[in-house]
Amino acid sequence: MKIPTPGRPRGRALPWLAAAAAAALLMACSKAPEDGLPLPPPPVTLGDQVDDTVTTASVKSALLADPDVKSLDLQVETRKGRVQLSGYVDNAAQIDRALAVVRGVSGVSEVENGLSVKGGEATMGSRIDDTAVTARVKTALLADDDIKSLDISVLTVEGSVQLTGFVNSAAQVQRAEALAASTEGARSVKNGLTVKR
Repeated sequence: MKIPTPGRPRGRALPWLAAAAAAALLMACSKAPEDGLPLPPPPVTLGDQVDDTVTTASVKSALLADPDVKSLDLQVETRKGRVQLSGYVDNAAQIDRALAVVRGVSGVSEVENGLSVKGGEATMGSRIDDTAVTARVKTALLADDDIKSLDISVLTVEGSVQLTGFVNSAAQVQRAEALAASTEGARSVKNGLTVKR
């Protein structure tokens, strides 16, 4: 009769020990951090990125094809089928029409409305001023280490800065708004940023 060596499990126990260790590891990984920090948003896969790119292109094409919507002043951002629509239109009817067009596009699961009605006819001087403000806001966002500004769209009309896009946390939403508000030439900020989920 063979006596097992003390401290070593028998051969039949090894698979059970491995399974128990794997289960414990999975349970530990699924717990929320105890320091109160939120879990980061789930990563976007390559498939999600391709789908979102196709959806964004489809939305832009649909807006361009619609005679009732002037889509040149509209911004489209997509994340996991959620479309953020932002920009400025001439009247409320164009907002309703743009939303209807976007909802009809294949691949759109949800639409966030960030459209605003323009205050009046822009002059060449105000357009140049707005372009300069937009550039300054984008530069400030790029220079800030806490913000991924590539996911933020900036549009300025008559000194009113509109921010849209997806960021990782509520702190980034507030930081981006503070940077835009402190930019020279920005009279107001409309913050349409959304935390990724």
